Amino acid sequence: MSKSIFLKIALLIVAFFTIYSCKSELPENPNLIVKMNMDTCALQLSGALQMLNSSTLSPRTSEDGKLVLVKPGDWTSGFFPGNLWMMYEYTHDEKWKQAADLYSMNIEAEKWNGKTHDMGFKLYCSFGNGYRLTQNQKYREILIQGAKTLSTRFKPVVGCIRSWDHNADKWEYPVIIDNMINLELLFFATRETGDSTYYKIAVSHATKTMQNHFRSDYSSFHVVGYNPRTGKPVKWNTHQGYSDSSAWARGQAWGLYGYTMMFRETGDSIFLEHAKHIAGFIFNDHNMPVDLIPYWDYDAPNIPNAPRDASAAAVICSALYELGSYCKPAEKESFFQKADKILETLSSAEYLAKIGTNNNFILEHSVGNYPNKSEIDAPIVYADYYFLEANLRRLKYKGE
Repeated sequence: MSKSIFLKIALLIVAFFTIYSCKSELPENPNLIVKMNMDTCALQLSGALQMLNSSTLSPRTSEDGKLVLVKPGDWTSGFFPGNLWMMYEYTHDEKWKQAADLYSMNIEAEKWNGKTHDMGFKLYCSFGNGYRLTQNQKYREILIQGAKTLSTRFKPVVGCIRSWDHNADKWEYPVIIDNMINLELLFFATRETGDSTYYKIAVSHATKTMQNHFRSDYSSFHVVGYNPRTGKPVKWNTHQGYSDSSAWARGQAWGLYGYTMMFRETGDSIFLEHAKHIAGFIFNDHNMPVDLIPYWDYDAPNIPNAPRDASAAAVICSALYELGSYCKPAEKESFFQKADKILETLSSAEYLAKIGTNNNFILEHSVGNYPNKSEIDAPIVYADYYFLEANLRRLKYKGE
């Protein structure tokens, strides 16, 4: 990066710090909030690129004030290049395209990694956005190979893609609610190749998950353990939540996002209705705060002093803008209003980092794995990803 560009960035940082430090209220127009957010995101991501200096690693979080970088095999490695692709989508500036390509290509080899279910998180958030925006055939081939690799983890007798290979002493065949997000890659593969195998796997997985992961109130378990010989569910747990009977906030968010996507890809109203039911649980739960940023678990024992999870809020916000677009006017307006409220809260000084702070992550106050005492009240890269996506979806579904 040239000295002139460094100077421009430095001047922008000073200007924005002055503006934001003096501003006590957000503008009433949500589209102006989006512009402010995207300007902040651009500066934070520019700072991140300077810190990384073309590293082969990806930023994940901060720990004790220090930046934590991860290798391509980490499930979060695709979010940072995804953030860069979304900045390119918003600005059409070639510098973001070049940076996004660089950090995407760092994780190309993951297309062969058959030991993980996180292929969608890694490849679709990075190369998927890249292909959507550029039609680069290299990205297409990477995505198709990733879908092939992911499909090897599907067992027909279970009807689901296996999630973890670890913790074999707890689950023979674990399936986690997070896995719903990886199905989007399979739909892509069917569209691009004409091979319906990927589509059928995705529908099977989503249908089985809908049947076995959700309680009567439409909250979900985190993990369902299946018997791989009979295909029957035998164990229900909430591994990253407070207890097996509790509702882990990010798990509810993954479900909402995943079933909204399922309706988009299949047109089957059963998935749309399920997404609406999940939204009903999220917003009718008595422990949902008025600012709509959930506690890390809806049943956390120390509410209202429990940590909030901005990452769950960002996923929910992004999902709601899409979900509302599929609904009739009254429901649409209700979902859009809730999404706008979440976006407004995440855009406030409490959650949106000041320029040049937070190790150049965009949002503060997320929770990764509370029971494991990991990433508690921390910035996390996927919170930034879904925050960026929520801002872009706000423009897409509600107009500029």
